Amino acid sequence: MVGVGDDGLGELRRLTGGIREWEAERNRIVGRLRAERAASWDEIGQACGMTRQGATRRWSKSVHAASFGSAAGAYHRGRPTYPVSAVQWVVPRAARRVLDLGAGTGKFTELLVGAGLEVVAVEPSAQMRAQIAVGAEILAGTGEQVPLPDASVDAVVCAQAWHWVDPVRAVPEVARVLRPGGTVSLVWNVRDHEEPWVARLDDVLHRHTRQEIDTAPVLGVPFGPAERTEIRWRHTLSRRDLLDMVSSRSYVIVLPEPERREILDDVTELLDRQGFGDRIVMPYVTRCSRFRVIR
Repeated sequence: MVGVGDDGLGELRRLTGGIREWEAERNRIVGRLRAERAASWDEIGQACGMTRQGATRRWSKSVHAASFGSAAGAYHRGRPTYPVSAVQWVVPRAARRVLDLGAGTGKFTELLVGAGLEVVAVEPSAQMRAQIAVGAEILAGTGEQVPLPDASVDAVVCAQAWHWVDPVRAVPEVARVLRPGGTVSLVWNVRDHEEPWVARLDDVLHRHTRQEIDTAPVLGVPFGPAERTEIRWRHTLSRRDLLDMVSSRSYVIVLPEPERREILDDVTELLDRQGFGDRIVMPYVTRCSRFRVIR
């Protein structure tokens, strides 16, 4: 026998499904308007019944995350690799099948494959996935929706990407795909500001916005306490590579063209003042956190 409550729940489910579809469409429209620079945050806020601050809080992170596709080539050329010792630390010795979550253009994927692991690379951007040129299984997906069965990987690595996910949804999703006792490792390459010219470079890059990233997050249940390490190393790149690195930053991609051009010109001037030719040595600190699932 079907009661009134059952009918009400069915209607509630239908309404919830409709709201999700409308919200997804609204997200797509906001992303397109910002990508095409067709509307300001003030205008988007007004259209959605929000203030400018409300609109930027609601969508700026997703807009920045989605911006990488348009600069996938520059991202791949300009972003550094990672030290091999980071791979050895983040992946347990017994692991065989590893998920590279938020794989981007495959910088960390390549190292995982080179270590003899069976690798699944998951990345939401089609343009970024197209840059991955190593022997891995490549799938579309996100940290919140991983296209893998339960308990299907020994380890998860998320390099330079965890700050884009919603941890409330991503933590249980990552735990779902891990086998008992599996690990998730979060990795960030951070430019070493102890060198004065690098600190000046970051002042130029963050003139319009400063992106604060928590590189020592806590995941919580069902993961245990974090193990952490830092690896200091140096990455050699050309002047063009460094400018590609700058132009592929999310906060630079979404700037109006005059402001974007100004940043690139100021970076070039800084390199000239430092006396750099076509060989630049960039100091990095690779920060790694490792968590073991304890369910």
